[in-house]
Order: sequence, then C-alpha cells, then structure tokens
Amino acid sequence: MGGIYAAGILRLGPDNATLAVHTKRGGAAAKAGHDLELHVTAWEATLDLDAGTAELSADGSSLRVRKGTGGMQKLGDEDKENIHATIDQEVLEKRNVTFRSGSVEAVGDGRYRVEGELTLAGSTQPLSFDLVVDDRAVSGSATVTQTRWGMKPFSALFGTLKVLDEVEVQLQSR
Repeated sequence: MGGIYAAGILRLGPDNATLAVHTKRGGAAAKAGHDLELHVTAWEATLDLDAGTAELSADGSSLRVRKGTGGMQKLGDEDKENIHATIDQEVLEKRNVTFRSGSVEAVGDGRYRVEGELTLAGSTQPLSFDLVVDDRAVSGSATVTQTRWGMKPFSALFGTLKVLDEVEVQLQSR
C-alpha cells in the first residue's frame, strides 16, 4: 500500500492523526454543563494489517479540551484547566492508556474488525471496534463504558450534573 503506509505498517500520532474523546452530559442539571471534545496530545499507535496487529499507547495526562458545546455559559480557559485537573486527579489519575489487539481482520470494503484489550484506569477489559483504512487515511471509533473499567463517571452539583457513562473515542488520520 502507498500513501500513509511505510513498509506495510501505519504509524499514527498527534503529528498525522487526531485521537479524540467525546463526552455527553446528563442529569437534572445537564443544561448547565457541556458536551466535551477532548484531544489526546501525547500518543502513538501502530497498525500492521499484514500481521493483523494494532497497538496504541496514550499519556493519560495529555487530554485537553478542544471544544465544549451546550451549557448556560461559554466554556472558558479556566473551565478547561479545571476539567484537565479533574481528569488528572480524579478520573484517569495520570495513568497511561493502552490497547493491544488480539486480532485485526478484514471484513470488506476497506473495513477491519479490531478485537483486543484496553487498559484504562488500571483495569483491562476486552474492546472491539471497526476501522476504515485506505491508502490515504484511517478512521474509526469505539464506545467506552467507563464503569466497565471501574471508573465512576464525573458528577457535580450533588449528582445533578454528570458525564454519561458511555464516551466515544474517535481516531482520524489527516
């Protein structure tokens, strides 16, 4: 394959792709909060379609808020810093995130089914997702249910504002 591949292996990171985490808000006070798009700023991934392997390693302290939608007020720089501190201190606790595939199988039309194990917040659980790969780009998304990894979704205002349990992780090369 040409394009984004070197010797049949695709290497991704912040220089040539975006790894984003999307959260949604819930609870009685949901209108006060924001749906967030966070980018992982320190990570690397390797996809070898010939060998059928995929690996990802991310610095758990490198998530940064890129966008906040909804809410009663615009999300400011201080809000973004507070979110970053909460992720570091209460959610991921600065622990790295890793994914190791057990298999990467072609399912047709440039689609691949990836199955493996995600280590998040000190717990390892199975995770499966699809990737779309061509000679110019790779993209995919996975839904991560925080409580499956022993994480308690963030809440505020006595639990009336909370981050929903399911977050979406998206990968998009550029």
